[in-house]
Amino acid sequence: MLKNIAARGRSPKLTKVHKLSVAGVATLGAATLAFSLAPGGSHTTTDAAANAAPVAYTGQQIKGVEAGVAGTSGAELKAQTIAAEHKAADSAAAAKAAAKKKAANAAAAAKKKAAAQAAAKKKAAASRAKAAAASRSTQRIKMQTVAAKTYANNLDGWIRQSLDIMKAHGIPGTYHGLHKNIMRESSGNPMAINDWDINAINGIPSKGLLQVIPPTFKAYHVAGTSWDIYNPVANITAAANYAADKYGSMDNVNSAY
Repeated sequence: MLKNIAARGRSPKLTKVHKLSVAGVATLGAATLAFSLAPGGSHTTTDAAANAAPVAYTGQQIKGVEAGVAGTSGAELKAQTIAAEHKAADSAAAAKAAAKKKAANAAAAAKKKAAAQAAAKKKAAASRAKAAAASRSTQRIKMQTVAAKTYANNLDGWIRQSLDIMKAHGIPGTYHGLHKNIMRESSGNPMAINDWDINAINGIPSKGLLQVIPPTFKAYHVAGTSWDIYNPVANITAAANYAADKYGSMDNVNSAY
């Protein structure tokens, strides 16, 4: 006789799939029962209750997504912060470099300006020194030229020196006019004296190359010459000055005057 295997006390084991199926059927049955027992106006509550499980499950999914998003935002924020820090550091370095370059340029410009001013000052000083040297040289040349002009210590030299003085003072007269009157009056002797004419009788004899009486010599004396009536140049120049006043020029005198 066959044994009744189904009647044995131990039932076969439920698999995991079986358990999930049974749990699902039980849940569905409970939900159906709750729906059928609920009043007509309470379907919203039933709907909310029915949707509670999926919302809970969806909530877990959203939380996971939020966590992921939060994690991603934090990394991006950190990356942005680092980038901003690098950018700020780069900007600071660039600003520092620009300031350093500007300072260097300013220093170079100031140095160049100072050098230019020093060069201009040196050039001006050199120009002044050159001008002063040229002026001194000119003065020396003029002095040498004047000093270089000399006159012979004879009648020719005395006449020529007197003519130069006369020219400087605007007194007319020529070499010929002076020479002919000197030869007539004193024969070229600067120490000649007339002790016989009317002037001598009156106590004021004529003296020198052109026989000038002392009052006339004093009245017509030319500055820069000697006050000695016997000095040849002084005597000629004073006599020529007197003749220019009385006769227009010594050239116009052909006799005693």
